[in-house]
Amino acid sequence: MIEDKNQQRTSLSELGEFGLIKHLTKNFEINQPSTFKGIGDDAAVLDFKDKKAVISTDLLIEGVHFDLAYMPLKHLGYKSVVVNLSDIYAMNAKPTQITVSVAVSNRFPLEALEELFDGIALAAKEYNVDVIGGDTTSSQKGLIISITAIGEAEGSELVYRNGAKSNDLLVVTGDIGSAYMGLQVLEREKQVFQVNPNNQPDLDAYTYIIERQLKPEARKDIRTLLHALEVKPTSMIDISDGLSSEIIHICKQSEVGCNLYEDKLPLDPQLINVCEEFNIDSTTVAINGGEDYELLFTISMDDYDKIKGNPNFTVIGHMTPESEGIHLVTRANTKIPLKARGWNALNG
Repeated sequence: MIEDKNQQRTSLSELGEFGLIKHLTKNFEINQPSTFKGIGDDAAVLDFKDKKAVISTDLLIEGVHFDLAYMPLKHLGYKSVVVNLSDIYAMNAKPTQITVSVAVSNRFPLEALEELFDGIALAAKEYNVDVIGGDTTSSQKGLIISITAIGEAEGSELVYRNGAKSNDLLVVTGDIGSAYMGLQVLEREKQVFQVNPNNQPDLDAYTYIIERQLKPEARKDIRTLLHALEVKPTSMIDISDGLSSEIIHICKQSEVGCNLYEDKLPLDPQLINVCEEFNIDSTTVAINGGEDYELLFTISMDDYDKIKGNPNFTVIGHMTPESEGIHLVTRANTKIPLKARGWNALNG
């Protein structure tokens, strides 16, 4: 929200497309054995030998997925990588490479793109993935980022959305809803700032939920943890569009129903406090808020003893026959049909 008016501004036209790509990618190292050829040719070459390759792509558009009024470019670069890697972890696979494409308008100088790519490089290092290519082009309006993530796994390790069975337990990692409320705080502070630009926001009471929005982390630890516990989920998905939407995806593709228990939802204390401040029901936020990038999965009842008591996991419900439908069981023990009210990019 505070801008340094004396920043150096190097016009992108000074470098040209190939000069820009060379400049922005000069610090990317190759660390994965499966990266046979990275940046610098017509295509990257990967060698996975006997493993299955897993690929996922996400598009992030300024004004739809992010607001640069409160999203620092370095954070945006980091987050744009994380949201893609989360999809690979949701397949129970290990991400190995990414490609990065950026469309940018002439209001962005080189220094702004350097910030963005610093964040991308930081995430690539943190998650040990190689940046192996991409594209840059001009945009008439704002900033557009497209990242493709590539991962690998043994065929027997992969977990899909369609394997849940009736009586399986529904498990979530971490806590949910915090990223959504972090966004609400940032939006409120933006409105205040627009009315009074001299008013500096005091965000100390909101540090956790704001970090969940601006700098989320993908659950790279869960694949290793489940392997160590000798648990293979029957289905899995990441929570990007809201818990209710993701449960419905699993139920529809697995042809099962579900009972989700309100009193089992894992909520951070800061989230509960901020929901009270905003006079918003915390359960509504937990089941409909998106961008938590936690993992939601189902396991056989036989595996319950292996995960119970583990602080990374919360059992929040169980799967039922498809004919029973998909329900939220409230604290008052009332069954309410679960609706997908999460994020829908096409309802903008």
